[in-house]
Amino acid sequence: MKLVSWNVNGLRACVNKGFMTYFNDMDADFFCLQETKLQEGQITMELGEQYHLFWNYAEKKGYSGTAIFTKHKPLSVSYGLGEEDDDNEGRVITLELEDFFLVNVYTPNARRDLSRLELRLEWEDKFRSYLSQLDEHKPVIVCGDLNVAHQEIDLKNPKSNRGNSGFTDEEREKMTRILDSGFIDTFRYLYPEQTDAYSWWSYMPKIRERNVGWRIDYFLASARLAPSIVDSGIDSLILGSDHCPVVLTLDSNKFNA
Repeated sequence: MKLVSWNVNGLRACVNKGFMTYFNDMDADFFCLQETKLQEGQITMELGEQYHLFWNYAEKKGYSGTAIFTKHKPLSVSYGLGEEDDDNEGRVITLELEDFFLVNVYTPNARRDLSRLELRLEWEDKFRSYLSQLDEHKPVIVCGDLNVAHQEIDLKNPKSNRGNSGFTDEEREKMTRILDSGFIDTFRYLYPEQTDAYSWWSYMPKIRERNVGWRIDYFLASARLAPSIVDSGIDSLILGSDHCPVVLTLDSNKFNA
């Protein structure tokens, strides 16, 4: 089973930069998007009858938004972080499958001046609680742009970036707490020492060519799914966005091992 996650930074723009070629080449079971930046009816995706399409649009035009394209018809679909959450920024889609929940998320950015840090931290607590509630029923796979480099190994220049948005002690601690609550970072689970593995680069000149990046796009999974993980990779050569896709491959025969 193959799952792909990609912050496309505007789906309409990404489609004009080769999105469909990558989509067709991957032939994924689940293809999850963040920052679609569109409203209902603003794009038509010709993906074939085998795909079910789910969208969560932000109320604000040209902002945020998530989507999942899947070959597997879910048992149920929900949006946001539960019944009391007003997800007006289109940040979360959850599919319930027979063996697991799939949560596609675009975590709020604290902003360069950290003006949204407090909101971000409050959201993180709700998100962790939501994942824990799901995990009580069946295993959970989380994918998306989590807007945090968890450890120093996850960005090129950790010392100069400490305290900056995406690498504050507070944001990193929230990520640690998710992992401590029964989840694994699938990439680090397989490749704990791999350096220079990034999923986002600034648009500043030569930054991506020099691989001065951050790893802020993840596949997390309930720890009990670890035996089913075949690979967790980063398609850093795929262009079309300031983020690149991340890919998780699972052996579905081992879900209940």
